[in-house]
Amino acid sequence: MLSHLSIRNYLLVESVDLDFTSGLTVLTGETGAGKSILVDALALALGDRAEGGVVRSGAPRAEISAEFVIDALPQLATWLDEAGFASEDGALILRRVIDAGGRSRAFINGSAAPLTQLKEAAEFLLDIHGQHAHHALLRPQAQREVLDAYAGAQQAAARVSIAWHAWQAARQRRLEAETHGQARQIEREGLHLAVEELRALGDDLARWDDIQIEHARLAHVTTLLEGSQALIHGLDEGESAVSSHLGEMSARLDTMQAVDDSLGEIATLLNSASADIAEAVHALRRYAGHLNLDPERLAELDRLLSDMHRLARKHRVQPDALAGLFEQFQARLVELAASDDFDALQAGEEAAMAHYQSEATQLSALRRKAATALSKQVTTAMHELALAGGQLDIQLQPVSEPRAYGLEDVSFLVASHPGLPPGPLAKVASGGELSRISLAIQTALSGVAGVPTLIFDEVDVGIGGSVAEAVGRRLAKLGETRQVLVITHLPQVAARGTRHLRVAKQANGGFVTSNIESLDADTRVEEIARMLGGLKITATTRQHAAEMLAG
Repeated sequence: MLSHLSIRNYLLVESVDLDFTSGLTVLTGETGAGKSILVDALALALGDRAEGGVVRSGAPRAEISAEFVIDALPQLATWLDEAGFASEDGALILRRVIDAGGRSRAFINGSAAPLTQLKEAAEFLLDIHGQHAHHALLRPQAQREVLDAYAGAQQAAARVSIAWHAWQAARQRRLEAETHGQARQIEREGLHLAVEELRALGDDLARWDDIQIEHARLAHVTTLLEGSQALIHGLDEGESAVSSHLGEMSARLDTMQAVDDSLGEIATLLNSASADIAEAVHALRRYAGHLNLDPERLAELDRLLSDMHRLARKHRVQPDALAGLFEQFQARLVELAASDDFDALQAGEEAAMAHYQSEATQLSALRRKAATALSKQVTTAMHELALAGGQLDIQLQPVSEPRAYGLEDVSFLVASHPGLPPGPLAKVASGGELSRISLAIQTALSGVAGVPTLIFDEVDVGIGGSVAEAVGRRLAKLGETRQVLVITHLPQVAARGTRHLRVAKQANGGFVTSNIESLDADTRVEEIARMLGGLKITATTRQHAAEMLAG
């Protein structure tokens, strides 16, 4: 559950630290005081998108930190451990920092984390029901998602969607093979010709660099032979050969060394040069011995290079890319062969459809069972919320063709009064009735949800009197098993809280700030009295407020 929330420089809040307990916590305040700031800030700590405009005027950054006790959430502890955010004290801290320019950073247990991981962690922790949730309930998609959530069928619905897309892909492959068969045949014939031309080059296809080197050597063999002989002659065989001169110079240096031993190093260098020249001559003779005139091989290489250049121009690539192109063409031929196997494509499509039908049938069974239970539970809640005689009827209508969401459309039909036939929510329920029906559905979902903390942001808009008392009782009952935070403008709801927070605006040094304070017994009476009587609070109003809190 949520144990602590710290807010710094967020919108109108300069600095707030709040501790939370289990049960029902209510948050009240005058209109415009900023009651929803707390929820909005918490949502940022849980991974919502942020903008620079949320930073309090004059401050460099905003910072929100939320601490949760997770002893009772072993799945979250496992997730944190696998993600590298494990905590040893059974606590989880989510922190968000947003600078004035809009750049934000997120942290889990002190370590930097992407927003996606904050959102994943949030799924284990809490649900936020906004004040406009009842408007979303008018959409068929939202109604289907509500039913799936109640049924615990979100994963089953996801599997159905995956199976449907797989079937669509298999169907599209079969249709394309039928529609574009002639074009594929033309492509296949062209690829066969190209592959055979490239295959004719054999292993030489991947030897472009080696072939160029060999061709250059054969094309200039005469020049290389003549040059080698000239070098050998000049170094070792001619009358003025370098080796002869070096021999004479070494002999003279030996005579000089007999007189002066300091010439020993120079003698060593000269002897080394003589050895190097001898080795060079030996290498040149060996090189020249391997040089042979081979006009037939040269002609063969000419033809090979010509073919490679021609094919490179034909396919608009460099010659050294032909080997890779050959592999691409072969792979494409395999694809075309598979796509033109109509029997295999038909069988694949049928198998994909069978898998979809299996998954969708299981989802339908979950939905039918949940529709009956949810209808009864919400109908009972509607009676508690002053909609006596009303009922919710969840209908599953078979679709004309398979859909990504399953084999049926989900419709929430409601009768708000006895004797009236059920009709679509959008046409039957008034604004206040829709808000109450939405609250009944949300609390029903909360009863099956696995998260320990539930937040309701002014979901009681549009109701009052005895209905407000019924809403307060229902939220208080929910608070017996869950941590519940309710932002409300109704004294009947606020009086049911086990803890009461109040938001108030204050002017301070030219700045307007919102402060959140925890109320004690006396200040709580004053706040309930304000909610009952407005700006003018009388003794009678205070007595009424005290009676509400006592009841």
